[in-house]
Amino acid sequence: MTVVPMISFFHPERLWLLALVPVLLLLYAALVRRSATRNKRFGIDNLSKVLPKQAAWKRHVAVAAAVLSLASLTVAFSQPKDSVMVPRERATIVVAIDVSRSMEATDIEPSRLVAAKAAAQDFVGMLPTGFNVSLVAFAGSSSIIVPPTQDRGLVNRAIDNLQLAPSTAIGEGIYSALDAMALVPPDPDHPNDPTPGAIVLLSDGYTNIGRSSQQAARDSKQAGYPIYTIAYGTANGYVISNGRREPVPVNPAELATVARESGGEAFRAGSADELEKVYSSIARSVGYEQVDQEVTELYAGIALAFAVLASLAVASLAARWP
Repeated sequence: MTVVPMISFFHPERLWLLALVPVLLLLYAALVRRSATRNKRFGIDNLSKVLPKQAAWKRHVAVAAAVLSLASLTVAFSQPKDSVMVPRERATIVVAIDVSRSMEATDIEPSRLVAAKAAAQDFVGMLPTGFNVSLVAFAGSSSIIVPPTQDRGLVNRAIDNLQLAPSTAIGEGIYSALDAMALVPPDPDHPNDPTPGAIVLLSDGYTNIGRSSQQAARDSKQAGYPIYTIAYGTANGYVISNGRREPVPVNPAELATVARESGGEAFRAGSADELEKVYSSIARSVGYEQVDQEVTELYAGIALAFAVLASLAVASLAARWP
């Protein structure tokens, strides 16, 4: 079922003027009734005989349009507002990428890691220019590859240079991301405000070493940083180790828990195209915010349109059309 949002206003107290609308309609109905009763009782007077014959529907259109114009002006006078998406001015995004051996799987061509690198670089390019971006890589251990910076070229070069390593420590990756957040310089205009930001974490597996990812997610939430997780890969992934084929299916369960515990959102991507779409969705979520914006012009324009219609209807009452 589709839910139609209610209109909200900066000055809802001005809407009491809408009470005039039913009053005017009742007054018009009373005048029409009075005129009809008088003509029925006394007949048509001499003045009515010389005036152009008026079509009742034209009078109704003129009055209805005038009343609707008045109602629209009242709504505009109350300063209606609507939620719109606008770019955030300042935030820090930590991109945490799993570089464990399982990311060598070729179920996503040419490999999970290569496709993940390209998508991450595209994601960095989607973020507003005022954002700081940091890069964290994790496998059996985790490290801050690039501290928060607005130099997109530096981040992209670092993504290109990521190398595979054994094991997976998702919890350590989250804690490194929190360490990166602590490196963000304070806002000179608001030095005491906490740093706004989020963590975007991509992995294909589950923690097999290091601290708990669930506890790390809770600590991230307490710090005010939601984690957007991406479970990347398919159920058919495998790697060749010592000449043997080892399955490395994607494991989304842990990442879903991380997202939930941190107040973020969990995504899944089974192809390079899907990953690009996921990153695009996350970019909109973290790069933009909903704000209330006045939309008075819309209702003022509607009022003008009804006023023009009313004017044309009134003019047509006195016009003699060929």
